[in-house]
Amino acid sequence: MTTTLSDPATAVPRAAAGAPRRTRAWSLAEVRWAAAATVLFGLGLLAQFAGGPAWLWWALYLACYVTGGWEPGLAGLRALKDKTLDVDLLMVVAAIGAAAIGQVTDGGLLIVIFATSGALEAVATQRTADSVRGLLDLAPDTATRLAGTGEERVETAALQVGDVILVRPGERIGADGEVVVGVSDVDQATITGEGLPVAKSIGDAVFAGTSNGTGFLRVRVDRPAAETVIARIVAMVEQASETKAKTQLFIEKVEQRYSVVMVAATLALFAGPLLFGADLQPTLLRAMTFMIVASPCAVVLATMPPLLAAMASASRHGVLVKSAVVMEQLGQITAVAFDKTGTLTQGTPHLADLRVLPGANMEDKELLALAAAAEHPSEHPLARAVVTAARQAGLELAYAEDFASTPGRGITARIAGRLVEIGSPARLLAEGASSHPAAVLIAELEESGQTVVLVAVDGVPAGLLGIADRLRPGGANTVAAITALTGIAPVLLTGDNVRAATRLAQQVGISDVRAGLLPQGKVEAVRDLEQAGRRVLLVGDGVNDAPALAAANTGIAMGRAGSDLALDTADAVIVRDDLATIPAVIALSRRARRVVIVNLAIAAAFITVLVIWDLAGHLPLPLGVAGHEGSTVIVGLNGLRLLRVAAWRRGTPAQE
Repeated sequence: MTTTLSDPATAVPRAAAGAPRRTRAWSLAEVRWAAAATVLFGLGLLAQFAGGPAWLWWALYLACYVTGGWEPGLAGLRALKDKTLDVDLLMVVAAIGAAAIGQVTDGGLLIVIFATSGALEAVATQRTADSVRGLLDLAPDTATRLAGTGEERVETAALQVGDVILVRPGERIGADGEVVVGVSDVDQATITGEGLPVAKSIGDAVFAGTSNGTGFLRVRVDRPAAETVIARIVAMVEQASETKAKTQLFIEKVEQRYSVVMVAATLALFAGPLLFGADLQPTLLRAMTFMIVASPCAVVLATMPPLLAAMASASRHGVLVKSAVVMEQLGQITAVAFDKTGTLTQGTPHLADLRVLPGANMEDKELLALAAAAEHPSEHPLARAVVTAARQAGLELAYAEDFASTPGRGITARIAGRLVEIGSPARLLAEGASSHPAAVLIAELEESGQTVVLVAVDGVPAGLLGIADRLRPGGANTVAAITALTGIAPVLLTGDNVRAATRLAQQVGISDVRAGLLPQGKVEAVRDLEQAGRRVLLVGDGVNDAPALAAANTGIAMGRAGSDLALDTADAVIVRDDLATIPAVIALSRRARRVVIVNLAIAAAFITVLVIWDLAGHLPLPLGVAGHEGSTVIVGLNGLRLLRVAAWRRGTPAQE
């Protein structure tokens, strides 16, 4: 299924920004036909085993054939015009052949399996297309362009390099560019993944789709709409997804060859003896027997039940794996790369440390109460972290008077008659941050990866607040387990600064840190690992991770806080954001792959013996059907063993 997305430069007007529009699964024809085929097959099965008249359950099965098989059959016939023979047509022919000799149930099962597979692929493709279109809504439709002495509202697609746009507080920035006037804090998590807003002033770069804080900015446009970072994210997701699809060509070639050999052998087995005077009925019977025993039903079930069972087991433990192909690929991973903010960390800042400076003459709680009261009117994430810490400590907050906020500089307020100032140490320390007695404490907090703000009371530096993101529980154990499974320690890929990234990496045991990366940088890092011969699993959560998730051999998204595009681009989703499930699902996949190999060996052995028997001797049709069905049952039951709870436990890294 090929999806065409709109050009970012011309995709206006669009719906208001917000959640991407979803195409309902039921609106897809593939889903409706697959559902109808499944229902008809179930009714036929019920009628057959309930002792209903043969004409009834035959009619239901045949209706299942039509609803589920017409589309792949028609596609197969079209492929024949291009002189190709795909496995879908072979399955339809095999199902018809099974019905022709009375095995209508077996054929119906084949039809249902392939119809359902096609429906799931259609849904996954459409959801990804919907999310990519939703990504375009991150950039506003219009922007305020400064023209002469006035302002004009224009479409962002019409902005030219060199135009200057005005960005008011709370607005999304309409173009990539450089700040020429103003100071503000910009939330650019959609691009870099940074958990905290970044102070922007004259000369700093800003990106389309990011959110301005409380200051006014004038931005000179550096790139046209089609070349913005957000537009390039869309293009990279599409390009990487198409590249990944090409890796399936080898499988298609194998299926093509098998299909040709299968059909040629059946026709030869039927036509050859007739040319030498053989009777029609026994020759047709032998050819149909060959069609049945050589049918890849057991091969299909050799692969699907263990992988589907593993998917079900993983889903019970909070990991949604989107396809059986992904379930198999997870076991082939040899390198894991993590995003930082929102993946290894929870993505929300908290008060990590508080230091009262010498000479302040106050306790920790008094300093926290004053700071929280002053920050209470602010909507800045750092302010919310301080207020949350005070509330958790059970402190009562006084009313803030004369509150004032200066973007990029800090806030001031009067609390119970005392002037409280909160901002960067470089601004509030009269002697300079490097020469002040508190410089050692500031350096210590910053070295630990915290963002440091200073609290001054009545003009006197009173204390330091260390703000940091919170590490997810079990991060170090997860990294150790992945290292044990793959033999290589994970890599950290982040848009955050080097110091914060290095500090977090040390906490979880990661030595390979690549920081300050834009989305393209993450893609390049993933491709570097792949070019080194690694099969890469990327774990991320944000829009900025989507291109890398698509470029990696396999992508896993964090489910609770993950962006829609990351969730749809990823091959699997950790529903409860439990990092420990990552090594567990890799180990489970490896168990599933081992079961698949055993099943394929069983299926191949049965098919080989039955085919040789049919060709070299006389294989009775009932015995051929019994052998065929027996192999199907054996591999099916063997695969379903992975549904047991013990399968997940045995799949944990410590016991793998």
